[in-house]
Amino acid sequence: MLQKFGFSQYESQVYESLIGHASLDATSIVNYSSVPKAKIYEVLNRLADKGLVLNTMSGKKKLYSAVPLETVIKKLTAEFERDIALLKTHETKTPPTNDYVWNLKDDISILANIAQLIEGAAVSVRISAWNNQMEQYLPLLEKKEQEGVEVEALSIGSLSTTLRNVHILQPSEDHDQLEPSQLVVVDQACLIFAQMDATAWKAIKTMSPQLVNVFTDYFFHDVALAYITKQFHEELIHHDYLNRLLKRLRY
Repeated sequence: MLQKFGFSQYESQVYESLIGHASLDATSIVNYSSVPKAKIYEVLNRLADKGLVLNTMSGKKKLYSAVPLETVIKKLTAEFERDIALLKTHETKTPPTNDYVWNLKDDISILANIAQLIEGAAVSVRISAWNNQMEQYLPLLEKKEQEGVEVEALSIGSLSTTLRNVHILQPSEDHDQLEPSQLVVVDQACLIFAQMDATAWKAIKTMSPQLVNVFTDYFFHDVALAYITKQFHEELIHHDYLNRLLKRLRY
């Protein structure tokens, strides 16, 4: 767990060996932690500098003791909150428009990037997502609409919301090509497109005018598909060719 907070494997092993003892000398720590003897003093010094290890002299022997885990948790929490506060005060300069296509991974990171993109919208937001994903953004989308931003949403599956401009596409139960995805186009200038790949989400983010236009066309393509499917459902499901064609589309 300590490695998730930026501590090295050796540091984690040494702390874990110390936490179960009142105090240990360097030789005992090597035996308990399996950290190489040549590295032990370097690791102990780093832990002392980080405030996780105490040391004292007992005769001619130097002893080491771990700071209690509860204290370490409070220390890490305080440092995290301090760093977040500093990060909030950092001023960033908006980079010039470019055609780069950035790759995003990790569900939480993608969610945060989409929320940030929506939060920064000044004119318009066009968003397409499955209803369980869309629900995560609803409070923010409704807030932006109240601020005067034009919000247009396409939900795959039923959705309960106060948004004025919402399209609902009900996927066919026997559709075998369903691909969970999310598309957000903000101010007709920046987009994020995310799609489920096996068991994990992957996404791209870009300000490329060409790609923004293409994905905007995809959005309205899906809006049209939702309207046509709703209005002419009975005719479509009984028309073999059109039914097969619809199933080959993204939704």
